Amino acid sequence: MTQGLVLDAPVAEDWRWFDAAPLDAIAATPRGSAPDVAHLWLDLAGPRLLFVDGALVADASTPGPLDISAAPIMTRANPYSEAACASAKAGYVLYLKAQAALDGPIQVIHATTGGVAHLSNKIVMMADSVASLVETHVGPGWSNANLWVELAEGARLMRAVRILKDDGAHTDYVSAQIGKAASFASTALVTGCRTARIEAQMILTGEGAYGEAGGALLTRDSEKVDSATVADHAMPEGTSRQIWRAVAADTSTASIASRAEVRRDAQKTDGEQSLRGLLLKRTATVNLKPELEIFADDVKCAHGATVGELDARALFYLESRGIPEAQAKALLTRAFVADAIDRIGDEAVREAFAADADAWLGAAL
Repeated sequence: MTQGLVLDAPVAEDWRWFDAAPLDAIAATPRGSAPDVAHLWLDLAGPRLLFVDGALVADASTPGPLDISAAPIMTRANPYSEAACASAKAGYVLYLKAQAALDGPIQVIHATTGGVAHLSNKIVMMADSVASLVETHVGPGWSNANLWVELAEGARLMRAVRILKDDGAHTDYVSAQIGKAASFASTALVTGCRTARIEAQMILTGEGAYGEAGGALLTRDSEKVDSATVADHAMPEGTSRQIWRAVAADTSTASIASRAEVRRDAQKTDGEQSLRGLLLKRTATVNLKPELEIFADDVKCAHGATVGELDARALFYLESRGIPEAQAKALLTRAFVADAIDRIGDEAVREAFAADADAWLGAAL
């Protein structure tokens, strides 16, 4: 799957932390039986889609207004997104009319039992429409997902994606064009993958647009997970937020690259990058790379990156109150991760993501 892939110099730099070595072996693993995913559905109204190994399970899905077909779009921004577009046999396409709103979030579960599943999806929202999307990826195979988003004036899309794989691989690419006064917010949670990459490109094409991409990467054993997000400010008065947290245990590696680009005409831009890493063991690695590229002269942009360990004084305080060491570490780590997860707007979705993070912490600490 990856043999013969050649990346030019700029892309190679963007991809230098991604571990592509296991992909061929994972893609070659035989498929197994479909997993039980009933517990992964949230008790919310709205469309539901279940894909197993890249194929829609019709009797377990209620598409509603979604068209079930792979989005026929190509790009060279991400070599794996091109593979997804070329190879995907299934996906979903949503066109939402002006001022329309769905009854509840679109819930999509992608389960892989082995091999590789390419999925290519698209959401187009007209003026002042509102929608939310919750994606869940499970299973030992390689899931390679694409999402293309086009938001007209005043449209709002909230996206939450969680990768709950015990093994396997995941590559995720979202490209969002955000129109005037429109809003796109995406939060990702990774709690287990041999190798994974979460990538988002937000292009703020209208005045007053808002773009947000962030989340939490939780790694253990020898896992390698990275994220790369870009906020491209093309018009004035845009706002972007890139807030990421990484927690690494054992000999794992979590890497975060975050970039804000402000074009010459994008005056009065407000951009923020907050990247923080937590080492649960000193054998683990966290890489952080914030970047600002500014060509306008009337902007407010800030970035920060810190990596450290749990505060020994805070641990001592909790343990002196009778809290066991493992529980004290979990409480402090949960508070650290909450900065990113608590930005999810829907309470039920936010609580589900918090429960996933707590489950990971219970196993890792």
